[in-house]
Amino acid sequence: MKEKIIGFFTDVVKEMKKVTWPTKDELKESTVVVIVVCLILAAFTYVIDMAITTIFKGIF
Repeated sequence: MKEKIIGFFTDVVKEMKKVTWPTKDELKESTVVVIVVCLILAAFTYVIDMAITTIFKGIF
């Protein structure tokens, strides 16, 4: 059992050495993209919600 645990962590260390971490600039760009997409989706959801609310107020 002890060998399996040691083997697992040895494999984890090997795999982590293969990881390509993003640069600071890549991380900033990705963050900006995520924020912009979130704002667009929030605005879209707001507009749809207002339209549906107006429609239901007109019906009822």
